[in-house]
Amino acid sequence: MKAEGTAVTNTAPRSNAHPAPFARPGPPVVRHLGLTPYESAYDEMRRFTAARTAATPDELWLLEHPPVYTLGQAGKEAHLLRPTAIPVRRVDRGGQITYHGPGQLLAYALLDLRRRGLTVKRLVFLLEQAVVDLLGGYGIGGARRAGAPGVYVGGAKIAALGLRVRGGASYHGLALNVDVDLAPFGDIDPCGYEGLAVTRLADLGVHEPAAAVGERLAAALLRRLEAGA
Repeated sequence: MKAEGTAVTNTAPRSNAHPAPFARPGPPVVRHLGLTPYESAYDEMRRFTAARTAATPDELWLLEHPPVYTLGQAGKEAHLLRPTAIPVRRVDRGGQITYHGPGQLLAYALLDLRRRGLTVKRLVFLLEQAVVDLLGGYGIGGARRAGAPGVYVGGAKIAALGLRVRGGASYHGLALNVDVDLAPFGDIDPCGYEGLAVTRLADLGVHEPAAAVGERLAAALLRRLEAGA
């Protein structure tokens, strides 16, 4: 199954045999990577996923990036409305264009979906729900929007999702606006939607650094993965 904002590549060999049952996986290893150049994180995600075996533990990476626009593999360059000094990087996730910068929390979910019994659609739901749970802890109501993956507050997007699934394993993940500069979103159609409003936790009364928010988000996501709901 392919959800919007998700690119799927099936590299697994075909077989008529039933898959061997997996032991219940443990929680992902959480890695706090701080401010990391996008290219370095992107290359490492792909290497990690290509080298996985059935025994490789899942990981959740929490980090921020210097300013960069990323454009999904089928993304339209027309959604970059005007040239800027911010670099544009076409990548292999699904979805259209978005912006990353300091003060935005990235949570990259490197998970073996088959081992966890997760579909892509279910993973998208769990990622979104972890953000909704996080917002609820601050007294903020977050909501989904049909056909437009992510989390919204009062109609403005606060978290964007984009995934790649290769050989049954996911990478990329979600971006949550904590106190990121929102001005660069004005030079794009965020996630491919003309005029889409964006917001951030800082404008909703939450004044915590991205690293602290990351701790809360990781806990929320691990709870959802453990419960599977």
